[in-house]
Amino acid sequence: MESALNPQIKYWLAMLRSPGIGSQAIQRLLAHLEPEQIFSASRATLSGLGFSEKLIDALQKPDWEKVEDDIRWLEQAGNYALTLDDADYPAQLREIANPPPILFVKGNPALLLEPQLAMVGSRNPSPVGVSTAIQFAEALAEAGYTVTSGLALGIDAASHQGALNVNGRTIAVAGTGLDRVYPACHKQLATQIVEHGALASEFPPGTNAKANHFPRRNRIISGLCVGLLVVEAAQQSGSLITARLALEQNREVFAIPGSIHNPLARGCNALIRQGAKLVETAEDIFEELGHYNQRYMRDAPELAQTSLDLEQQNLLKLIPYSPTTVDTLVQESGWSAEEVSSTLLVLELQGYIAALAGGGYLRVK
Repeated sequence: MESALNPQIKYWLAMLRSPGIGSQAIQRLLAHLEPEQIFSASRATLSGLGFSEKLIDALQKPDWEKVEDDIRWLEQAGNYALTLDDADYPAQLREIANPPPILFVKGNPALLLEPQLAMVGSRNPSPVGVSTAIQFAEALAEAGYTVTSGLALGIDAASHQGALNVNGRTIAVAGTGLDRVYPACHKQLATQIVEHGALASEFPPGTNAKANHFPRRNRIISGLCVGLLVVEAAQQSGSLITARLALEQNREVFAIPGSIHNPLARGCNALIRQGAKLVETAEDIFEELGHYNQRYMRDAPELAQTSLDLEQQNLLKLIPYSPTTVDTLVQESGWSAEEVSSTLLVLELQGYIAALAGGGYLRVK
């Protein structure tokens, strides 16, 4: 991996810092001029390339002070900036319609070149959704894929955590500069991700979270991956925007189905109707992406036998993958409420069931 401080980096940063100049304008500039030439070009030259007076004003008065701040950030260990012309810039991402001119990275930038599975979903998932995301992320990471998501609450966080649980690799694409973490409650998670993977962003250091940053971030999540898995998504979900972008970028899209009565399943079910591949296990993904999957062993050892005793196993069989109540389980098992409650506690502690608000339970594995 080349040093982040290549000789041209300050000119790339100056372009990025110029107000009103986005990815497409930068690509137009670079089609005619070298980065250094852009800032010495005459108004007539820039006007001849079709740029407005406002954009020309911005290019002729670059904010070198902010550029120096960016360079000081890059000089810190573990911080990088990959430009579009960098050999280490992810090829998958370079192919999308509007790739970020600069991709800032904190952690291991080499992971951006590895096959990635993106995972997205609701910011307010059900307990089953969280458990499912963790289990899929663990399986994908153990198979050698890098799990990529957006560091958001809910499914994103569960996906990152699942990869970390098995010492796997994970990338978080942020909607802020990498000198800050959003949401702030994920600071510890972000630290773990840097240690075992990378944070990435198109936004320079010092950039705060803004609502319009996150749809922009989504095209990077889908652009980096070879496939996108949607775990839980409502009908009007940002995850569906990411899925649409993935389809436009010719990526594989996978969705986990759910009950027709569950609002958080409607987005996934709609994706499946539109042609996304229905998946029930990680093996379904491995089969579809076999040409990328070189490390997954189909003859993997079976899961360890359950540590539950016979009575606990019998009660577990009565608990559906949809909400149920203690009263229902008392009626179906013939046990006392105390016996059911104590056994439910054991099952919850071992991760077989999840407790719901209002006193209900459902099975998660």
